[in-house]
Amino acid sequence: MALIINDECIACDACREECPTEAIEEGDPIYYIDPDRCTECVNIYDEPACISVCPVDCIVPDKDNVESIAELQFKYKNLQLEE
Repeated sequence: MALIINDECIACDACREECPTEAIEEGDPIYYIDPDRCTECVNIYDEPACISVCPVDCIVPDKDNVESIAELQFKYKNLQLEE
């Protein structure tokens, strides 16, 4: 499942800098995670990098966008092919 950023976001930019798939974009007033690019760091890190650096714990699973590990791996592979 992709992740989302809730209203507690302080727009500190920490998560955006850490995202290896560039899924996090600056929004107004809070940041936004593109579900088409978010792979929850599967095949990259043991846990999502954005969650580990967020100082206010505002990044949570998106219950409306559930994906299996296999789907996240497939998405990551396709993102790598685009580059």
